[in-house]
Amino acid sequence: MSTPELTHDAFLGGRLNLWQPKQGYRAGVDPVLLAACIPAKAGESVLDLGCGAGAAALCLGTRVEGLELHGLELQPFYADLAVQNAAENGVALTVHKGNVADMPAALKERRFNHVITNPPYFDRETGSKANDAGREVAMGGASLSLWLEAAARRLAPKGYLTLICRAERVPELLAGLPAYLGSTELWPIVPRVGQPSQLVLLRARHSGRAAFRLHAGLLMHEGAAHGADGESYTVAVNAVLRHAAALPFAKI
Repeated sequence: MSTPELTHDAFLGGRLNLWQPKQGYRAGVDPVLLAACIPAKAGESVLDLGCGAGAAALCLGTRVEGLELHGLELQPFYADLAVQNAAENGVALTVHKGNVADMPAALKERRFNHVITNPPYFDRETGSKANDAGREVAMGGASLSLWLEAAARRLAPKGYLTLICRAERVPELLAGLPAYLGSTELWPIVPRVGQPSQLVLLRARHSGRAAFRLHAGLLMHEGAAHGADGESYTVAVNAVLRHAAALPFAKI
């Protein structure tokens, strides 16, 4: 099998540069937004489930120094890319190769302050395939509910699970959260004024007791339509994508 052609792409205004395949699953805005809303502090531990080439974990590690970062990736090709990307960017990231449904022993023995994930959007119940084979393989046979349970089990008491996922899967997300997770917050991501949300950020806390919160949407672009060449990101989103700014969860 030939080695896939790679591209070297800039993230966070060039603060982070990642190798990723030219064809197949490629990191875009989603993992950057996910990383930006994690309130991690130096000394805390973070696990990225299904880390791919390392985009979310490395964006977070670029913004916040002194984190203990771990990633779990099923596909060896992506796992190796994550290792390479971490080394070239000078961000410490321990990458574990394995399945979310049956994690390596080194992860089963650990609990983390934060578990983050950008779970594959493939919905096995509908029979719809993912946009590319790598994205489908990434599930490793795990349903979304199993994925959520596996993530929750890696949380330390009072730790946070944060994820980004398709909006149509919100009912499944809420139904699949283990009962010991609470203080659940949902933050829709809105492409433009007047358009429906396509993605959501969801956060839940181990042993959390606060009431469920549905926040006003995070607006991605200015204007009701794309009217000219160039980017139209809102000020808050542009600060995240170009300047490695934090995105306090539902505070804007």
